[in-house]
Amino acid sequence: MTMPDKQERFKTLLRQKGLKVTIQRIAILEALESRPDKHLTAEEIYECVKMKNPEIGLATVYRTIQLLAELNLIDKLNLGDGYVRYEIGQGSDDSTHHHHHLICLNCGNVLTYQGDLLETLEHKIREAMDFEVVDHEVKLFGYCKDCREEELRKKQ
Repeated sequence: MTMPDKQERFKTLLRQKGLKVTIQRIAILEALESRPDKHLTAEEIYECVKMKNPEIGLATVYRTIQLLAELNLIDKLNLGDGYVRYEIGQGSDDSTHHHHHLICLNCGNVLTYQGDLLETLEHKIREAMDFEVVDHEVKLFGYCKDCREEELRKKQ
């Protein structure tokens, strides 16, 4: 997909949510979409956006992030490291499936696992409890391959 196609898709999404299309909003959505496996803080988003738009202020980035998160265009994450992080939202692309975050307790690296392993559980919950799950967030804590290999080398 070329960049103009993404911009048009973002413009359409903003209009569907009743928002005016602004350079700042498009820039933030592009920054997050261009780094799908990164879970960026507001400050990191600001650093990415100001490269192309040096006139943008940090306060504008914060306000825009808050608005986009309220409209589910971006997702707010707390990965247990003391920072609020953001990623492109499920609501921004209907084809996006649930994904889960794998957090290494040693190096802090966050991996994304694509796929929804909870569909069966959600179905059982609906049948047993008459409760419809509309969203979920899964964080799995453990040790990444590199940290496990490093630990094995230390033991040898």
